[in-house]
Amino acid sequence: MLLAYAKGIGTGGGLIIAIGAQNAFVLSQGVRKNHYLLIALICALCDAVLVAIGVTGVGSLLAANPVISKTAGIGGAVFLFAYGARAFKSAVRGNRLETGNTASTSVKAVVSATLAVTLLNPHVYIDTVLLLGSIAGQFRHPDHLAFGAGAVTASFAWFFSLSIGASYLASLFRRKLAWRVLDTLVGAVMWAIGFSIARGALG
Repeated sequence: MLLAYAKGIGTGGGLIIAIGAQNAFVLSQGVRKNHYLLIALICALCDAVLVAIGVTGVGSLLAANPVISKTAGIGGAVFLFAYGARAFKSAVRGNRLETGNTASTSVKAVVSATLAVTLLNPHVYIDTVLLLGSIAGQFRHPDHLAFGAGAVTASFAWFFSLSIGASYLASLFRRKLAWRVLDTLVGAVMWAIGFSIARGALG
């Protein structure tokens, strides 16, 4: 079981750490110190649920339905285009982190945005439900559960490390240029993934 757990950590970490829309969002909010621990917790919990679905084999049934796959793809692409446009607009306007206003966004807005950037992104389902689920299927009971637990451990470790680490960069982002670079990067990542998802859903 320990070997399966270690493989789960390695595989899950490799998939999660890859730069994507969710990581870009977590990074940008961590820099803003905008409820960043809550955001990390939500992302990790969502991953835990999706990994559990994949490990138990439910994911393969959903993937076989083309209507669900196409609808999720189009919805996710639309959201990423909108969020990317917002990031580009912010880059043009220019932001600056004020020391007395580091978490002005409401908890409700943060929760909604985090759930949206997580659950409307089909790549999250591909990584957690499909890929990790199919790999877990190669292990015998109960090693497949240990593999899933390892992947979940990697998710918690990554998101909290990313959020907390980004929060220490707050002093750098008191300058508008740093904000413009970050917002441009976030927008580019969102649009690149959005185009990729749209092409796959409509192709």
